[in-house]
Amino acid sequence: MTIPVDKLSDPAVRAFVRAVNKGDREAFQDALAPGATMSDDGSERDLDEWTDREIFSSRGRMDVESQSDSGLALVARYSNDTWGEMRTTWRFTVEGGKVGRFETGQA
Repeated sequence: MTIPVDKLSDPAVRAFVRAVNKGDREAFQDALAPGATMSDDGSERDLDEWTDREIFSSRGRMDVESQSDSGLALVARYSNDTWGEMRTTWRFTVEGGKVGRFETGQA
């Protein structure tokens, strides 16, 4: 059972997931705070490079299974054309209504 995107608790996280699932780069960039950062499996990554490779050029999609910490922590089935599907965790830091940082990795 997945949580519909419009039922995610935090508006910034909701905008982030919606943009990922629509493959909308402009909406994704708009969901991020200036200077946003990220890590994948504990390693810092270049956000633009990573999102191009893992989300936009490989048709990434998040199907959220659960949320906690007022919607700032998600468990999702993440899939893309490169890796297929995997169970992942996502933790978000929101600054001024935008995602300032996200950390993802396999669950």
